[in-house]
Amino acid sequence: MIVLETDRLRLRYLTLGDAAFILELLNTPGFLDNIGDRGVRDRYQAETYLIEGPIASYKEHGFGLYLVELKSTGERIGLSGIVKRENLQFPDLGYAFLPHFWGKGYALESGKGVLSHAKKLALSNILGVVSPGNYASIAVLEKLGMQFECHQKWSDGSDILRYNLQVD
Repeated sequence: MIVLETDRLRLRYLTLGDAAFILELLNTPGFLDNIGDRGVRDRYQAETYLIEGPIASYKEHGFGLYLVELKSTGERIGLSGIVKRENLQFPDLGYAFLPHFWGKGYALESGKGVLSHAKKLALSNILGVVSPGNYASIAVLEKLGMQFECHQKWSDGSDILRYNLQVD
């Protein structure tokens, strides 16, 4: 199901048919270094990640991470969406792209679309959670209008920066 479209991108629900893409994306150095190791090493684990993560989130919250495709070709290039985590008061904006699609404005473009979608979902606040050294991601959050809130310890003990945006 298509959730939203921007000038260049289409964001849709993830399905089990996206398992090979998820396996590739979750094992890129950028994902592992900046987001974390999800322990997805084969197709079965990728399918389990989809079922227990994004697909479960669609059912439970009405939102989740969406597959980002190029409208022109249908090529899968990344993920962008809203994630509700138990350790955060509000949902947060999440995104990740294959390395050869970095620096092309896709995170910012998809983020703007997701924040527009969040308004339709009547979400009042969206957080941004980022590793302190991930300057590209910090720049995206700031361009989206998010304001730095605080340093925080993450559930795994790592340091993160938390940003916030009121969307209502």
